Amino acid sequence: MDRACLERAIEELHPASFAWALGCCARRREDAEEVLQNVYLMTLDGTARFDGRSSFKTWLFGVIRHAALAHARKTWVRNALLLKWLPSSQPQTPDCSGDLERCETALHVAEALAKLTSRQREVVELVFYHDLTVVEAAAVMRVGVGSARTHYDRGKKRLRELLAEVKR
Repeated sequence: MDRACLERAIEELHPASFAWALGCCARRREDAEEVLQNVYLMTLDGTARFDGRSSFKTWLFGVIRHAALAHARKTWVRNALLLKWLPSSQPQTPDCSGDLERCETALHVAEALAKLTSRQREVVELVFYHDLTVVEAAAVMRVGVGSARTHYDRGKKRLRELLAEVKR
């Protein structure tokens, strides 16, 4: 892929990429911005190369996830050395400027997603919010397809249970 094509593909996927980076960085906006900037630089300077074995979106999300994990390790070590605690992650709260019922539903879904295990939350977010297949989500998460299917199925069941509790 030449540089112009890479730039166009990155630009088209930026909103979804930022949302995924935000999810990978425990909803910390500053970390997500830093990770995404590093991923874009690695992609454009050739450090991270798209080899065409998957779709560009799947590959890019995998690079973002890998960079977010590396960033989290670096941050954890730095904070551990400075004897500081990492800030707790809070689920992203939806914009409540519109319809109150929609806002409440979105808030319940965000709270339920936060209660899932990290793998379940990742695969559910990739499939529902980023329109990837379970197979593509498995590639992004670097897990087997069977493992991704299991986490996806368990995540959906757990979400259904959590949201049913809210309706009662």
